[in-house]
Amino acid sequence: MQVTETLNEGLKRAYELILTAEELDAKVNTKLKEAQPEVEMKGFRKGKVPMPLLKKQFGQRIMGESMQEAIDEAMSKHFEDSGDRPALQPQVKMTNEDWKEGDNVAVEMSYEKLPDVPELDLSGVEIEKLVVKADDSAVDEALASLAETAQDFKDRKKGTKAKDGDQIVIDFVGKVDGEPFEGGSAEDYPLVLGSNSFIPGFEEQLVGVKAGEEKAVEVSFPEEYGAEHLAGKAAVFDVTVKAVKEPVAAEVDDELAKKFGAEDLAGLKAQIAERLEAEYSGAARQVMKRGLLDELDKLVSFDLPPALVDAEAGQIAHQLWHEENPEVEGHDHPSVEPTEEHRTLAERRVRLGLLLAEIGQKAEVEVTDAEMTQAIMSQARQYPGQERAFFDFVRQNQQMQQQLRAPIFEDKVIDHIAAQAKVTEKEVTKDELQAAVEALDEE
Repeated sequence: MQVTETLNEGLKRAYELILTAEELDAKVNTKLKEAQPEVEMKGFRKGKVPMPLLKKQFGQRIMGESMQEAIDEAMSKHFEDSGDRPALQPQVKMTNEDWKEGDNVAVEMSYEKLPDVPELDLSGVEIEKLVVKADDSAVDEALASLAETAQDFKDRKKGTKAKDGDQIVIDFVGKVDGEPFEGGSAEDYPLVLGSNSFIPGFEEQLVGVKAGEEKAVEVSFPEEYGAEHLAGKAAVFDVTVKAVKEPVAAEVDDELAKKFGAEDLAGLKAQIAERLEAEYSGAARQVMKRGLLDELDKLVSFDLPPALVDAEAGQIAHQLWHEENPEVEGHDHPSVEPTEEHRTLAERRVRLGLLLAEIGQKAEVEVTDAEMTQAIMSQARQYPGQERAFFDFVRQNQQMQQQLRAPIFEDKVIDHIAAQAKVTEKEVTKDELQAAVEALDEE
């Protein structure tokens, strides 16, 4: 096949591929001869069907297959010989649309090649890593929060009115049309006011009640209520208030520690300190990663495939539009045109993406099967009861696999770079780390 370059401009390439009629005919004849021994046709013994008849019967289909194979082989050889790596799938089209049997096949192939990424001396990269220790005050603050979640309730003074957050102990009987209904009664029921655990309007009417008080609470069941015989119905609950209790945080002691699976208070504090430092470490890594990417972005400059930049800018603009218009869930909306700001961000992402891919490839960074399985299982937990179906879906969907693999690969490359770079640790406070993390969203 004849291959002639027709465009060489920056990263853009275009070629004319000519498959001569003789080459195509020879390829068709070869395929027919290979198939001839297995062909059966009425009036002929197996394998004895004449070539002209085979060509008449199967020639058109074989010709189409042969064209495609010849073009694919020529493209494969071109990329192998040239070393070009297309940024996106090459565009291929026949240029002689009036082609007929006996003519040469003329095809145009065009693409944007990936650029040559300059090699970096990673030992010269300098980054800062923030370090936060879980001090006593942070541990005590976390302990206080745990104590609140494990809160108890104690009786208020006699005659005290109940308020939001209080627990009232009640007996009640619910009636619709004057008749009690199944499941509408209970005794010694502990209800925290403001918890919204009853139907709308119920708890609000009990704010201000006192122990020993009786009250008729009038409500209506929601139209979409689960029990059809009650949906939309008006009801009256005869309520007797037996106690009004105020919330009190649990004592910070060994008993609290045992509620959270620790042997004693010292063990719980150690667990909390370990958890806090893991959280700090994760946040500090976000800050370090941004700093590392900023540093890499300053150190490299090379041509970028326009098609990749356009696609990334369009994706950024579309995503930001949906963040600004959260009420629009689908994609049935006017087209969103990328701005210069979107394009600048897209150029950075494409440049860093290509750089990280190149560094990862040279360092032979790979995402293991175990890491992929863990990532899939983590995502599957978002679909309770459908984990297996999600797992099977990902296994059959290459695009979804790539979406899960990409961030793992990127993080491993970041770790590889950080291991060779000059890393300076800087001890900061929890608040300073928080401010640094918040600053990431503002950039």
